[in-house]
Amino acid sequence: MIRTATPADIPVLHTLIRELAEYEKAPHEAKATPEQLHEALFGDRPAVHAHLAEDDRTGVPVGFALWFRNFSTWRGVHGIYLEDLYVRPEARGAGHGKALLTELARICLERGYQRLEWSVLNWNAPSIAFYESLGARPQNEWTVYRLTDDALTALGERA
Repeated sequence: MIRTATPADIPVLHTLIRELAEYEKAPHEAKATPEQLHEALFGDRPAVHAHLAEDDRTGVPVGFALWFRNFSTWRGVHGIYLEDLYVRPEARGAGHGKALLTELARICLERGYQRLEWSVLNWNAPSIAFYESLGARPQNEWTVYRLTDDALTALGERA
């Protein structure tokens, strides 16, 4: 079962995000607090959205998708950028990841969005194979760049 996250889900979302960071070998980078998640998802000006996958038998959350709208200047319409998709290892293979992506694709169709995009770590072969089985294709001609921490501060202070 897939459902939209509620404020009561912040603790489990925070736990799932920490688990994802462990899986991606970067727990030191997961600095978001439950308060920050609450503000981003449910504050005065929500910037992101989250869906939970629940075990059909127990109702326990086993995965999540966290996403926000992006915009294509070439297509002239919004799309969805999937920031994180995670399913607990013991729940993988039961269709939760596919159900989460299916829900986001449904939202795209319902709202007239023309893209559903995300990034995947190059070493994550099981996820890459899963995404390609759904018809997703890598955008190998693009390289992601990121400014954070000292580099972001240094550039921003030049303004």
